Amino acid sequence: MNSSSTLDRSFLALSHPVRRTIIERLAQGPATVGEATAGIGVSKPAVTKHLKLLEEAGAITRTVEGRTHRLRLETAPLEEASAWVDHWRRLWQRKFAEIERYLAGNDD
Repeated sequence: MNSSSTLDRSFLALSHPVRRTIIERLAQGPATVGEATAGIGVSKPAVTKHLKLLEEAGAITRTVEGRTHRLRLETAPLEEASAWVDHWRRLWQRKFAEIERYLAGNDD
């Protein structure tokens, strides 16, 4: 379905609340680093590490305009992770539906 390393990076990008907050903010549109991370409550070095991980996962891209760093959300890696989750959700929903049908038929 998807390469393991791509999925690993996508899920790693989503695994921390700071990174999820940045992604949620960028879902509203491109923003500067300051706008995307305002009020998050972590140090600048921590912000740098979170942004680097998001970039490595392909979840964001950065454009440098002079001293301003503008971030943009890239949805493809997140869509791949969502497709993986949906695949397994459908599989388990079918299995649970089969169990429910089985149990309903054996209700003596």
